[in-house]
Order: sequence, then structure tokens, then C-alpha cells
Amino acid sequence: MTTIDNLISELEHIAENPREAVADYLGKTGSKAVGVAPVYTPEELVHAAGMLPVGIWGGQNVTLDLAKQYFPAFCNSVVFTCMELALKGTYNQLSAAIIPGMDDTLICLGQNWKAAVKDIPFITLVYPQNRKLSAGIKYLVSELENVKKELEKVCGKEISEEAIFNSIDIYNEHRKTMREFVELAATHPNSINNVQRSHIIKSAYFMLKEEHTQKVKLINDELKKLPEEKYDGHKIITTGFILDSKEILEIMESNALRIVGDDIAHETRQFRTDVPRKENALLSIATQWSEIEGCSFAYDPFRIRGKMVAKLAKDRDAEGVVFALLKFCDTEEYDAPILLDDIHDAGLKAVTIEIDQESGSIEQIRTRLQTFAEML
Repeated sequence: MTTIDNLISELEHIAENPREAVADYLGKTGSKAVGVAPVYTPEELVHAAGMLPVGIWGGQNVTLDLAKQYFPAFCNSVVFTCMELALKGTYNQLSAAIIPGMDDTLICLGQNWKAAVKDIPFITLVYPQNRKLSAGIKYLVSELENVKKELEKVCGKEISEEAIFNSIDIYNEHRKTMREFVELAATHPNSINNVQRSHIIKSAYFMLKEEHTQKVKLINDELKKLPEEKYDGHKIITTGFILDSKEILEIMESNALRIVGDDIAHETRQFRTDVPRKENALLSIATQWSEIEGCSFAYDPFRIRGKMVAKLAKDRDAEGVVFALLKFCDTEEYDAPILLDDIHDAGLKAVTIEIDQESGSIEQIRTRLQTFAEML
């Protein structure tokens, strides 16, 4: 295997075996791990406390049983699977979980977690929707102060200002490296396929960011040595909440649909916006929330997300857009009509596929993607 193959294989293994990766970290460091739920969490505070932030975004083909006692049938599957896995003990490596109340369903997840998952303390965090006002930023600072205090209880020590700023620098370096990676993956579509791209991004949820940055930088260096590649199939952009199903990504592969960019909450939205440097660390993290654009969970009266996706498609020479709509996710569903109108107005073709982590059936998605590929 080549150097790049070895690096990709290592990150793919971590993405597919998160419990093993977290157990390895806990065993080597003797530290603790803290769960971070969708969509945005102040991971820098967890990192500054000397603990590992672990992404909890559900899982594929999870059979629901215990979680049905806590949610109605029309809640999205990510919330369902997160709760199911927590109740079954899958998350028992975690010493706490930060669950932001970013929409009605996530608020319910936090409250149900607090009531039912007694062995993993719930840390609440509410993001203001008046996020560009100074009052909104000030409010978020107060929320972050509470998160910091709760994390200090978990780690048993004070989290210093210097440590938080250091973590901010580490995370910003990671964001920069990941932005470079997705650009290089777009110009080398034959070297990085859809599944590899997804796994490289996903593996960051189960590693210290400085370690992930180091490995992705090596991948970037190897890609830079290669000439830009021509792809014989169709280049596409993806948008939505989450699209990490290996089966769906492989359907795209079999239909020569190559992802060259994304606007996925689970993927690029996590590293699209840096944390700016302000007079204190919590204000810096709070200010980032005011600068995030093009996300259905961040209030935007101008609805620029569709235009951002269309511009990304033009910049990456993509022919179409796949909207991975999480079933029963109201926040994403409200965005859909305007988003798709803007994409069509830009002269791009688009298809919507429904994402459900509980369901193992993907035949309808297969048919839609096959038809979309033929349209392109």
C-alpha cells in the first residue's frame, strides 16, 4: 500500500470503529471523554479540560426499542438512535454529554437524556437565535460559562483561559486543514472516493484534533504531489444534516456520482467557520456562532444557504446537488423549498433523498440516484 492508502485506511478504521478509538484514547491517557451532540458544541472547552470530545450523531441501521418510550414516531432518526444507543450502554465510555437545544427535537433529546441516562451527566447549552446582536453574543457567553463550570466538575480542575485559547488555535488549525482537504479531494476525484472522503471527515469525531490534523496534513501533502485529475462521471455537491451511510455513498459510486463539495451539518459546516480571536476565550467561541452562515440551525432572515450551495457547485464545476433530507427534521424541511429554488435558479439539477438511520432499506434511494445520474 502507498503512503496515502495507509493514512486513509487508518482513518477509515477509526471512523468505522469509534468505540475502539475512544477506548484506545482512554487507555493511553487515563483521561475522560465527553459526548458532543449535534449540531454545534464548544468542543474547545472539552479539549482545554484535557478530555476527548466524542461526536454522538447516532448510527446506521439501529433497531429502536427503548427510545420509543421517550419520543413520538415523527421525531428524526438521529435523535432516536442517539437515545437508543445511550440507553443500551453504547455510550458508557462517556463521562458527560453536551446536548445543545438547537431545535425542538434536540431540546427533547436533552431533557429525556437528563431523565433516563443517569450514568452520563447531561450538560445543557442553548444557542441564541438573535445571534448577531451584542445581547445574543453576551447571552451565549453566559451559557458557555455554565458549560465550563460543568466540565470543571467532570475533569476535577479549573479550565484556564490560556488552555482555552490554546485549544481554539488547535481547532482553527484543524478547520484550515480540513478545508484544504475537501478542496484537494475535489481536484483529485479519482484518488479520493465518496466513502473515503466521508470517513476521513468522520474520524475527527473520535480523535484529538491535533492528531487528526497531523494525519490529514500528510494526506494533503500526498495529494499535492499528484496532478489534478479528470473525472469521467458526474461531479455533485451534497447538502443536508448527515450523509455518512456507507451504503448510500457506494450507490453514488456505482452511478459515477462523485462528491466534490458539501454543505452537510455533520461534515463541512463543522469546519467552515473559524473561531475569531477576541479579548477573552469564551467571547471568541460565542462570536463564532454569530459568523456562521448558510446553516438551517442558525437564523438567517436572508436565506442565503441555497445561493451558497449554488456558488460552491459552480466553483467546483459540479453538475448537480443531492439534498440528503433527514426524515422528520423540521429545521431542514423548512429550508428545503427556498434552498431548492435557489439551486434550480442557478441552472443546476437537484434531487432529494430521505435519510433515516433506523431503516435498512435503501432501494428507493438507489432508484432516485440512478435516475438522477441518468438526468445528468
